[in-house]
Amino acid sequence: MSNDLETLNLVELYNLLVLPDAPAPVSMWPQTAGWIWLGLAMFLLVGLGVWRLVVWHRATAYRREALAALRAAGDDPVAISAILRRTALAVFSRDAVAGLQGAEWLEFLDVTSNSANFTRSDAGRVLAKAPFSPQTPHKDLPAMAEAWIRTHHLAEPTS
Repeated sequence: MSNDLETLNLVELYNLLVLPDAPAPVSMWPQTAGWIWLGLAMFLLVGLGVWRLVVWHRATAYRREALAALRAAGDDPVAISAILRRTALAVFSRDAVAGLQGAEWLEFLDVTSNSANFTRSDAGRVLAKAPFSPQTPHKDLPAMAEAWIRTHHLAEPTS
């Protein structure tokens, strides 16, 4: 028999090879219950994160709309005053905002943003008078209004 194998060429030897059976397919299903629970927990956490992101996005839609209106208003004090008023009414109760004017309105803006920019600045005085009489634009007013829209508190101010 050894003589028969010695006379065969490489191709004939290759044809005599017997291939082993293919291994069983590897299961992609987790082998222990712990991995299943971990996968479910991760799925729930990702779902909760997406849900919270959607809720936050909807809750801050008024800010994005106000910022877009503020960009369109340019430096017009009357338009900026109206935008700030609409934004405040979107967040705070009508009773807390609707009757405010002049110094009270500026104080409300300062309290709800933890700053004293409106009551202590010339831009704030322009803002307070803007709805009632024509005012010349103030260079700081658009930036102050944008800062208030971005950073105001969502809770009622305590006075």
